[in-house]
Amino acid sequence: MTLWTTLLLIAIPIVLIYLVTKMREIKHKFTALFLIALLLFFYLSFNIVFNGKNIDFSSVEGVKKASGLYFSWLGNLFSNIKAITAKVINMNWQGNKTS
Repeated sequence: MTLWTTLLLIAIPIVLIYLVTKMREIKHKFTALFLIALLLFFYLSFNIVFNGKNIDFSSVEGVKKASGLYFSWLGNLFSNIKAITAKVINMNWQGNKTS
């Protein structure tokens, strides 16, 4: 074997191992950012939903009331996003044709 073939056979696995480890780091960073965004969403949505509501989280009935209120709010949020998306899709994006 020539020197270049040997170097190539050694370099390819090294580069592949390096790329795989970098991809794992990127995957871990993406997962961490996703979890941070998810926690931030839950924190802010809980503050929005339960602001001004007198809910007792120490009783079973209070937790039932809170979960019903939160999931109702979450369902309405997704329904509103769906309605807005449908209206945006049906908009006339061509603009005015005056020629």
